[in-house]
Amino acid sequence: MNGASREALAAARERLDALTDSTSVDAGSLADELAAVTALLDREVGLRRVLTDPAQFGEAKAGLAQRLFGSQVSGPAADLVSGMVRSRWSQSRDLADALEELANIADLTAAQRAGTLDDVEDELFRFGRILTSNTGLRAALTDRKASVPAKVELLHRLLGGRAAATTERLVVRLVSAPRGRSLETGLDSLSKLAAERRDRLVAVVTSAVPLSDAQKQRLGAVLAKLYGRRMHLNIDVDPEVLGGIRVQVGDEVINGSIADRIEDAGRRLAS
Repeated sequence: MNGASREALAAARERLDALTDSTSVDAGSLADELAAVTALLDREVGLRRVLTDPAQFGEAKAGLAQRLFGSQVSGPAADLVSGMVRSRWSQSRDLADALEELANIADLTAAQRAGTLDDVEDELFRFGRILTSNTGLRAALTDRKASVPAKVELLHRLLGGRAAATTERLVVRLVSAPRGRSLETGLDSLSKLAAERRDRLVAVVTSAVPLSDAQKQRLGAVLAKLYGRRMHLNIDVDPEVLGGIRVQVGDEVINGSIADRIEDAGRRLAS
């Protein structure tokens, strides 16, 4: 998103945080309602354009949103959508993209309240790795000829009882409505949102052998000092790393042996 849309999304996220800070608001139900509005705006392009028309007064658009959604979703959800259409959006699609992001954040907030956010982060990462290694599963979940109910049933069989409820909800929503993205891109976005709830970065660590708890703690501490943020480590084992590790934080990739990288990082911190 650019310009006005980025500012509008930031304001909407602040309003969502204020809503979900209240224990009277069911964050999971709010996520479902925002996802439903997203789906409607994806289908009804004309409506989306009306609600983001810069030539229309914000209050008029907010009133229309209240009339359309007030009887379909809860008061908090309707108020949130109304506030969003008062804002200016660079493109009409940005409104739907923002609503989808808010729905995902609301679900992650529900997981945070339940104390399962760490599990959700790990499970999203693991599911992405399973897709990478299992081309048959990926094909089944992305087959345009397969029905959405069939894909959802497959996901329920795979994840039901094995993953956190929030993980299952997020993955089902992503597969049901990919909105032009690959599954890998969608899962990566969800992982970043999950990490953001803890105000921390995600480091994807690929090592030749499993790391011990002590090595994970030491590596996490060093990376946290280097980047100035708390760090969540997603660990993947790949024998082709040949005794070293590969660490990716955002677009930056660090290669080298565990000992060498930790020692080098220590020297950099001490200098």
